Amino acid sequence: MIKFTKQPVRILKEFGKSISCFNIQKFNIDEKTVYSFGEEWNKFNSFTEKEISDIGQQYFDILPPEINKDSLVLDVGCGTGRWSKYLSDKVKWIDAVDPSNAVFAAAKLLSETNNVRVSQASADDLPFESGTFDLVMSVGVLHHIPDTQQALADITTKAKQGGFVYVYLYYALDNRGQLFRVIFKLTNAMRFFISKLPSFMKKLACEVIAFLIYLPLVGISYLFKRIFKNSKLWEKIPLSFYVGTSLKVIRNDALDRFGTPLEQRFTKQQVVEMMEQVGLRDITVSNNMPYWHAIGKRVDN
Repeated sequence: MIKFTKQPVRILKEFGKSISCFNIQKFNIDEKTVYSFGEEWNKFNSFTEKEISDIGQQYFDILPPEINKDSLVLDVGCGTGRWSKYLSDKVKWIDAVDPSNAVFAAAKLLSETNNVRVSQASADDLPFESGTFDLVMSVGVLHHIPDTQQALADITTKAKQGGFVYVYLYYALDNRGQLFRVIFKLTNAMRFFISKLPSFMKKLACEVIAFLIYLPLVGISYLFKRIFKNSKLWEKIPLSFYVGTSLKVIRNDALDRFGTPLEQRFTKQQVVEMMEQVGLRDITVSNNMPYWHAIGKRVDN
């Protein structure tokens, strides 16, 4: 087990798992967004093995062979812990951290996963020595932090020289046409207002969106995929990424998309440039959905 660099302020016991809680720094954090995610992940806090496996294969298609049964992993912004769960049988050890109350959901999901430790800490004050981990990952998190570039720099220091840093950052629709961009502007305006609603109304609005917008578009994408079997036309339909995913994942992501106060988006080129600025090289950005997920090797000058 990896040693902490400081003592936790308290240790909680949930679902048979100890959660080490550290002081949350507020220099590079949006408190409303952290609170929102705590609510979200405690609402959607269970996934089947198949759901985790299916979505994990999509997100980690670019994981290098160097990440194996001997690897030490840091999961920054672990949420429910589903990414740690997916990798737990593929690596030696995982430290899963999150600044929100999502750590309780993670403790539940990972209660029987002995090689994953859950802690409450922020990305700008991680309680680990620099150069500790073979893989540092942050999946769908850094774009919800005010200074994404700084957050990336902070987590990169925890990777070993020659180790890897994996991120998933919301894309700026740079590989999409004008229609997608118009739709995004409309949905972003909706998010601006919905994210400010009281908790109950926000959740209700996101449920309505999941059933009346997400599901119909996913259904149309599925039909196009079945009808035009030798074409990628179905992938051009908004929300086609969710074809084959469960209703629970769709509802979860609708709440994520429209209920989160702070959201930033980046082009593929911006993702590469940010990774290069923190000392990552040999960067691979997947051309598969979700856009953009990328990995790079830490090689400081």
